[in-house]
Amino acid sequence: MSKKKKIIILSCMLALLAVTAVLNYVFTNDNINANDAVVSSSATYFSQYRTTRLNTRNEELLQIDEIISASAVDSTERADAIELKTKLTEITEKEMFLESLIKAYGFDDVVVIMSLTSDNVNVIAGGDEITAEDTIKIYTIIEEENIASPANVKIIPIGE
Repeated sequence: MSKKKKIIILSCMLALLAVTAVLNYVFTNDNINANDAVVSSSATYFSQYRTTRLNTRNEELLQIDEIISASAVDSTERADAIELKTKLTEITEKEMFLESLIKAYGFDDVVVIMSLTSDNVNVIAGGDEITAEDTIKIYTIIEEENIASPANVKIIPIGE
């Protein structure tokens, strides 16, 4: 991977970290005025999950970077670490992309969880009830993007 690509990836990660810090401050601000609406428990769940996911992924990527820098240039350990880093980055991009698409179809909030070790996709969607039409929308989005087949998708509603 070229130095320019590394700088771009790290810059994007730092920007995401900064955005997460700002959102974390906004959602957990203790100075709620009497006129302000109280953030629902599901909104808090989604923001906390995203913050935790981002922090965990950043720590994983830092550990992988340490392995890459400590390994010999032609070693299999280095190649495996680079492959893992690439896969982890791709999963993160797919999760964020699917979350944006699903929200665009009218869902209040959503979290997509993908694994390094399986083809399963878990979708946690905000709302009291998810209708059959909603599930079809989600399945269709995921299938059209060639992420997973509907058999590997699990949709979990989180009530308000």
